[in-house]
Amino acid sequence: MTPQDILEAWGQHLSLARRRSPHTVRAYLATATRLLAALPPAQGWASLARLDPATLRTHLAARRADGIGNVSAARELSAIKSFIAFAREQSGETGIAPPRLRGPRVKKGLPRPITPDEAVNLAAMVAEDASEEWIAARDRAVLLLLYGAGLRIAEALALPAAVLPLGESLVVTGKGNRQRVVAILPIVRAAVEDYAAKVPWPLTKDAPLFRGAKGGPLAQGMVQKAVARARTVLGLPPTATPHALRHSFATHLLGAGADLRSLQELLGHASLSSTQIYTKVDAATLLDVYRNAHPRER
Repeated sequence: MTPQDILEAWGQHLSLARRRSPHTVRAYLATATRLLAALPPAQGWASLARLDPATLRTHLAARRADGIGNVSAARELSAIKSFIAFAREQSGETGIAPPRLRGPRVKKGLPRPITPDEAVNLAAMVAEDASEEWIAARDRAVLLLLYGAGLRIAEALALPAAVLPLGESLVVTGKGNRQRVVAILPIVRAAVEDYAAKVPWPLTKDAPLFRGAKGGPLAQGMVQKAVARARTVLGLPPTATPHALRHSFATHLLGAGADLRSLQELLGHASLSSTQIYTKVDAATLLDVYRNAHPRER
């Protein structure tokens, strides 16, 4: 079995069986490619399944010497563990204990939300900067879906045209192929309808809802670049990304009294622990308000 055969099987497992996103598949394949290149040739599933901790530590140490940080090192280790677990399944040697390796400590940073006015202004500025009217309508609709419905950018861009016409709610397929129902605000629905009326490409039911300039599926990078230009004009920090709109959606709902369980369902988090970070965000926001307003803090 060649390394290419191994990588092809690994990639198919990630995309088909595990339903990982294309970004995750690329990252995990890159990790497996580096590991295979660092090992002696003629590696098969059985030899990969029996890799010892010392060999893996040496490989990871070499990666740290390349200059990767703690977050990247932790992701590399996680990908390697998943790859070796897959090798054990393929070789039939599932009784082998997984290598015991401890990753670096990673301090989990808080999401950086932006204010409601900043979110609306960001969407408006992106629209103003667009080269064509239908592209302006498209970008505004995408960003309002992120802020108004809490969608991930990948979820918004994966929507098929079959969701039209939008109602008061929408079924979204998120990570792990988990589905959830999100509410669609009138302003979001109007923005999507405005885009649908202006897009020059036919929105057949099996086609993607959001189109690129040449009619293909809209790429995340195009939205990210448009937001980067707009935030520079508005004087917003680099943390004002498309994903920050989802953080803002969660933070503002929590500040308005939403409970964590409801927020978990709206965001599509697999575990409550992922949602609980927003309690810290809201507390941090309140502390900023206190510091800016309290006479003793001036």
